[in-house]
Amino acid sequence: MAATLFAAIDVGSYELELTIYEISPKKGIVQLDRMRKVIGLGRDTYDRGIISYDRVDEMCKLLLRFKGVMTEYQVDGYKAYGTSAIREAENRDVVLDQIKVRTGIVVDILSNSEQRFLCYKAIAAKENEFNNMIQKGTAIAEVGSGSMQISLFDKDALVTTQNLKLGALRIHQILAGMGGTEKEKKQLIQELIDNDIQTFKKLFLKDREVKNIIATGVCALYLGRGAHADKQKITAEEFQEFYESLRDLNEDQVSQKYDIPSEFVSLIVPGAMVYRKLIEVTGAEMIWLPGVRLGDGIVAEYAEQKKLIRFTHDFSQDILVAARNIAKRYMSNKNHSAILEKNVLAIFDGVKKYHGLGKRERLLLQICAILHDCGKYISIRTPGECAYNIIMSTEIIGISHREREIIANVVKYNTMEFDYTAASYTLTKEMRIIIAKLTAILKVANAMDRSHKQKFKNVRVSVKDQQMFLTTDSDENIMLEESQFRQKADFFEEVYGIRPVLKKKKGIESHAR
Repeated sequence: MAATLFAAIDVGSYELELTIYEISPKKGIVQLDRMRKVIGLGRDTYDRGIISYDRVDEMCKLLLRFKGVMTEYQVDGYKAYGTSAIREAENRDVVLDQIKVRTGIVVDILSNSEQRFLCYKAIAAKENEFNNMIQKGTAIAEVGSGSMQISLFDKDALVTTQNLKLGALRIHQILAGMGGTEKEKKQLIQELIDNDIQTFKKLFLKDREVKNIIATGVCALYLGRGAHADKQKITAEEFQEFYESLRDLNEDQVSQKYDIPSEFVSLIVPGAMVYRKLIEVTGAEMIWLPGVRLGDGIVAEYAEQKKLIRFTHDFSQDILVAARNIAKRYMSNKNHSAILEKNVLAIFDGVKKYHGLGKRERLLLQICAILHDCGKYISIRTPGECAYNIIMSTEIIGISHREREIIANVVKYNTMEFDYTAASYTLTKEMRIIIAKLTAILKVANAMDRSHKQKFKNVRVSVKDQQMFLTTDSDENIMLEESQFRQKADFFEEVYGIRPVLKKKKGIESHAR
């Protein structure tokens, strides 16, 4: 198979970056070229809420240069992504339209969870190091320009991921308009950082042991230059030595001493302070600086989707573990959710030719089953509305904002009558159809365990003569389930045109009519 050339464009909060990669079965992913320029979109967004015309003009001119490089390399494909600076800008739609009209480049916006998931994939591409490190308690800490993401691993499983607004550029901009000496400003930064990370510790660390920190993001790239640049792994003591030498220097001295470009120096001190505090509260002993960037995650995802490379790590399981931890936080019924998860997947697979959905929608349905009753933690009377609000307020790593809306609506309508005309400018026609299809499956499967006694443990699904037979060998009394099933079957038939039927293996049928 011939090598594939791919271009990754990162429209970041602090800089624009183009990276050209070669992907081949023999060599894997190899970087061929990289160019970047500081542009500071985040300065506009974090200060004023919008990106100025001058900044858009500068960005378009740079992207046209990138396009010329892509043409020279004759790339087979490209992806361009914007992160928090564009994501949070009030005029983002106008900015994206200007980029498309003036350059022909389509920039997609990454949700925070998608952005962090791509960086996570970039680390996982270094399979040997990554798999060895996460066997012990590990935190991936990405301090970017706009925010910080902390993801906790325990024995190869992703436990939780949380976003804190502790980006180095954001912190720098908050303090830029304040008076006072450099020493006083650093004290203010420390207070800001201490409050947020201590809150994270109380909520998510508790008795959890963190031995290693994997540091990524623009700050980590340049911190490595000072903290033993010859090594990717450094001890907590080595990092502390670097921090002690850094904190008493001004920006010019930092630039000269550690050979850091002047335009990046303003990010180094806030970034170092964030990492130092995290090391302190976790008690981590080792810091790994893998040197990955967002472009490395973009190409990793592209190569995986095109089946050009294969990861041994199962990323779907990380998403499901994250969902199960959310369900645990809201005290969901574990046994009920487990059987519901099993049955919704059986139904989904059994009516595949009727719904026309794919693996991704199957994963979303699985998450719906896991989170379907989290709203009861807030209110038993209105669990659907409460669950919707919980899901829309909670990040699930690897799940986009659009997908989170689908999940939240499916869970909401699990306990409410489905509303085809519900007004929501964020829901497209395609999303509404997916929501209806997944809701129909969830309603029927949930009715099968109305008693929460898991009476239908071995369900076989078959479709014949416009009927979907759900066959079980349960010998328990299922009158409650039958009653609920009849109510939910109408909506399923409305969506799919086939009638669900409960059927006992012994030959006793219970028709949902």
